[in-house]
Amino acid sequence: MDLVSIDPHDPTPIYAQLERGLRAAIATGRLRVSDQLPTVRQLAVDLRVNANTVARVYSELERAGVIETRRGVGSFVSATPLQARSPREHERRLLAFTTRLLSDADSAGFTVDEVIAALSDNLSTSVPRRETSQRREKNGAPGTQKKGGA
Repeated sequence: MDLVSIDPHDPTPIYAQLERGLRAAIATGRLRVSDQLPTVRQLAVDLRVNANTVARVYSELERAGVIETRRGVGSFVSATPLQARSPREHERRLLAFTTRLLSDADSAGFTVDEVIAALSDNLSTSVPRRETSQRREKNGAPGTQKKGGA
């Protein structure tokens, strides 16, 4: 089973294809937390790409907390499938969700203000905040900066 594949005819840069492929392998469960990744050199040989490209992707994924590298041992998956999704994918899914929500609300005869008020009323009492939302705020992900500055 190939871990990821690269399409040389795809206009997407190779590093982006590789990062997307590794994130997808984790998100779909083909790679699990603590699974060891191939070495930079081995993956570069397997995919017939420059080792610097693989090293760049591993470095980016490590900075994002998706993998961890242990010197002399190797690189390992450290993210759950949910955590492995890219911020862009998260934003795309959130936009699709809110679009569906607003469309359903409109079909049911509710205004946007009524929906927002209902969400605000229920937020503090019935919908617990997920750890991922708190993590994004801590890391300063887009759309989570606190107003008023600190």
